[in-house]
Amino acid sequence: MKEMDMKESSIYFRTLNTLHLQCDEGKPACSKCINHAIECDFLSTPATSSASPSSAPSPSKSSKAQFRFKPSKYQSEDCKPKNKTRQPFSQTVSTKVQYKDPSSSTLQNSQDTVSFADLRLFHHFVTDTYRTLGDEATDRNQVWRTHVPQWGFSTPSIFHLILALAALHLGYLHPEARDQYILQADDHFTFGIRSVSAILSSLNSENCQSIYMSTVLICLIYFAHGPKPGEYLVFSDTGKAEWLVLMRGVRSTLFSCHDKIFTGVLEIQTDPAIQGVSPLLQDELGEHQSHLKALGRFMDSQASRSSTSHIYIDALENLSEMFEEAYRYLSAGKDGVNLMAPLFGWIYRRHEEFICLLEEKEPFALVILAYWCILLKFMRSSWLMIAWDRHVIAGIRQSLGTEFHHWIEWPVRVICD
Repeated sequence: MKEMDMKESSIYFRTLNTLHLQCDEGKPACSKCINHAIECDFLSTPATSSASPSSAPSPSKSSKAQFRFKPSKYQSEDCKPKNKTRQPFSQTVSTKVQYKDPSSSTLQNSQDTVSFADLRLFHHFVTDTYRTLGDEATDRNQVWRTHVPQWGFSTPSIFHLILALAALHLGYLHPEARDQYILQADDHFTFGIRSVSAILSSLNSENCQSIYMSTVLICLIYFAHGPKPGEYLVFSDTGKAEWLVLMRGVRSTLFSCHDKIFTGVLEIQTDPAIQGVSPLLQDELGEHQSHLKALGRFMDSQASRSSTSHIYIDALENLSEMFEEAYRYLSAGKDGVNLMAPLFGWIYRRHEEFICLLEEKEPFALVILAYWCILLKFMRSSWLMIAWDRHVIAGIRQSLGTEFHHWIEWPVRVICD
């Protein structure tokens, strides 16, 4: 089984570190953990990994768990929201669970601390947020509703990441409390990606599904945070684009264990509702494809002698196919998050040479990406993807010379109208 490439893994870990609050590893607990009333991972404990599914307590052990309660708060009393039902932070009580292994007289300290604020987030995820992550009607295995939350009990990364996503969703639903929810999300994101980093290097057939879902959650949380200045998903103003590095983490996981990941509850399911393109949308699709053909002729005349011409032509041809696939989804009334797999599948399948051309802001590559942004617009109905299409197309226009602006007029018009 092929492990993640060491160079790619190193970049992935560094990117994760830039996306969360660093632990200062102070003793007996880091100051940030103390400030946020979170159990510090760096406390002196036996060298057993809480991230391992095999070390998670079984249901029979859980029934014998002993509970201790301790007060904790995320922020001061004067920051309490007035509306009780929208309360992201308040003085809460944490339940610290200690498990006693029947086969041992030693009391095992699980270090798992869950506050009532966390329970609110968990409840919101299993009753509301999960509905926004996929098509519930076609998710026959109830992956987001049932299995991902269950995996969270044995996989700390998944538990923290679904709480982070739930907090961001609540921030979207209640903008008056968004800042407080973002703080709560950042806390859980910090500990979620720390857990992923700890187990990613030991990817195997037993943990690959939970690691894969953890990396997917990280990408979703990145979207949910909203656009960042200078970051445009697959290129940035400086260095490697953060989201692209995260996506490569997903790709590396898939490359290593693809057949093992997409089995059981994660087995890929077909949607019988996805058929042909509706006659009502044929003209609209045809207009997009005519602009793509015109762009292809332009590139053929300008870049035909270039060693990269075949890369551009391949990307354009595949993008035209992606438009048709997207319109089949739209014809079935499926937009938003339903387009996540086909839309980002186009990025996933691109040759590394094309991705490098995007990172280097090569004009032809950016023009092609501008047309891809039209598909990104179709995801606006998902709270995760609001404003991303406008943000990326603005970054493309800013990065292109004025002589190329004519060739992105169509996507700019479609996105900004």
